Amino acid sequence: MALYSSPCKVNLILNILGPRPDGFHDLETLFFPVAVFDQLQVERGGGGFRFTCNTDRVPTGATNLVYRAAMFFFEKTKIQPEGHIHLVKNLPTEAGLGAGSANAAFTLRALNREFDHPLDGEQLRQIAALLGSDVPFFLQDAPAIGRGRGEKLEILGPFAALSGSWIILIKPDFGVSTAWAYKELARYPADQKGRPGRVKELAQALTTGTLAECAPLFYNSLEAPVLPQYPLLAEYQKFLREAGADATLMSGSGSTTFALVSSQRAAEKLVEQFKGRFGTSLWIAMAEVE
Repeated sequence: MALYSSPCKVNLILNILGPRPDGFHDLETLFFPVAVFDQLQVERGGGGFRFTCNTDRVPTGATNLVYRAAMFFFEKTKIQPEGHIHLVKNLPTEAGLGAGSANAAFTLRALNREFDHPLDGEQLRQIAALLGSDVPFFLQDAPAIGRGRGEKLEILGPFAALSGSWIILIKPDFGVSTAWAYKELARYPADQKGRPGRVKELAQALTTGTLAECAPLFYNSLEAPVLPQYPLLAEYQKFLREAGADATLMSGSGSTTFALVSSQRAAEKLVEQFKGRFGTSLWIAMAEVE
């Protein structure tokens, strides 16, 4: 059995530029990988292909992205479907963290490795783009600018402004539907048609500036519809800023809020303060920025 750690992401900026004829939205975003993981356990052999999960809150049939990614892989390579993938789900759903997209991408990466690399990078990217807008990002491990629907990537190096910092992820006991958030965005025309170029400004600032200097450039168009509907998320951000977070934002369509701080000690202190204010029933994780 081979084990693969499937991470998540946050969007340091999500700038939506306008609706497209195909029903999606053009956007520019800065994807940032976070070292908090689900786990894929992958085995070859056996009669046919099986996909299982450690929790029944994740469907294991044809609607699941892991299953769909596997079927795309076997169809593209003309390999008879075989083996077993077991997903150990640690990351929450409807969280804006891209965990399902990462599971799909790491299924492609894992199967391609286990079957001796029948697909090249471009073939994997083509399959990933069919599975979802965020999936291509997880075929590699570095920060990246995403354009188009998010699938057109510009891979970036480490950011000096984030060196040594820690990230805190906080998800309440509710999720936010991505489809609902984008639909509601139509009520906020200024946020639905953002100013192009903001993602480059943030990437440059993160390369040359400090986190404190970069924090005002963090932006998420989808906060416009989501925060009024879920005011608790705005309360999270207010508390985190006042308690010393260098930057805080909602990731993707939510409901996860993330905060960046200068050190592990600062992260641990902030988490304890947050639990004291909002309770201990939330999903909270933290990780060093890599």
